[in-house]
Amino acid sequence: MNNDPVMLITGASSGIGEATARAAQKAGYRLVLSARSEDKLKHLQSELGGGERVLVARCDVQSMEDQQAVVNNALETFGQIDAVFVNAGRGGEPGGFSSANHEAWKDMILTNIYGAGLTVQCCLPALRKSRGHLLLTGSAAGRTTIPGSMYSATKWAVSAIGYGVREELRGSGIRVTLIEPGMVDTPFFDQPPANAMKPDDIAQAVMYAISQPAHVDVNEILVRPTPPLE
Repeated sequence: MNNDPVMLITGASSGIGEATARAAQKAGYRLVLSARSEDKLKHLQSELGGGERVLVARCDVQSMEDQQAVVNNALETFGQIDAVFVNAGRGGEPGGFSSANHEAWKDMILTNIYGAGLTVQCCLPALRKSRGHLLLTGSAAGRTTIPGSMYSATKWAVSAIGYGVREELRGSGIRVTLIEPGMVDTPFFDQPPANAMKPDDIAQAVMYAISQPAHVDVNEILVRPTPPLE
């Protein structure tokens, strides 16, 4: 019987999610990877051990049906979920509150906030059984005021979800960690930003949090790039 732990990652097809999948695989985790892009997930599945070690599923995190199906399939396949990385998200739009595309706002808000809430709700029964670990991708943008940024507002909300679910779960044995990156070179950007971290840098923060002994709960990890030399 395989007792290797199982990690579920949303938004796993690129960027921080993909890097975390690779890091978790090296640490001995079996993986449940979801994203909108199933083709990319299948390539990752082949690379990280095939169907015996990696389950992949196309999932729109705005859909309760999609998310519950991922969790049900994970439990049918592996029998457990030990860690959940709520990572799916999308970036902002130019224009500030004055003139940004409000339809793009809607998709971002539903993905970054509603989608995160659905992942938490779907996964909590399994995490209660395993006394597992819930991790959420927040942002340094969720800890400061950024003029005209609806994206920042969504990440403030993710921070609030993390704080709120931690209190809800107090005494359950489930640990809750907010991962709060500063600028990271991910597919959010058309051009690689200067002075940015790599997705691997954030994956290492995730692995640090989940590698702690059960009596240690790393509540938040704020990671920013080192300022450039003057």
